[in-house]
Amino acid sequence: MFRLAANQIANVMRSSVSSASRVSAVRALHGHDIPAEEFDKRYEDYFNRSDIDGWEVRKGMNDLLGMDLVPAPKIVEAGLKACRRVNDIALAIRWLEGVKDKCGDKTDEIFPYIMDSVRPTLAELGVPTLEELNYDKPELALKSVYDM
Repeated sequence: MFRLAANQIANVMRSSVSSASRVSAVRALHGHDIPAEEFDKRYEDYFNRSDIDGWEVRKGMNDLLGMDLVPAPKIVEAGLKACRRVNDIALAIRWLEGVKDKCGDKTDEIFPYIMDSVRPTLAELGVPTLEELNYDKPELALKSVYDM
């Protein structure tokens, strides 16, 4: 009985919190709201460190992909360059896949914009796009029974 009441109260509380406050809560650092430009600059500086190692690159990417936001193209570029510094092309490709996944149901709108912004960096680093690797087409996917 108590569990049912607690779940109902939690649902009401979740629905009453606006999406703007959720976004600002994501950008909160130690209880202080920070502007989007400063947030982007912090992660860009984090990935642009010359002494960064593979573990720190993965941690930064994991932290970003765990947040309720899509990283800005300049953060994606900084992450790709960090992957190049640690010489990990697989991580760069996973980073692109993670960014595409974070676009959610707006993938057709947001991800092409990010790829257009990042394409010169990809060419400079020699990292193939997901489409060039055919990662956008599942290899072993079965045809839907509704399409037959």
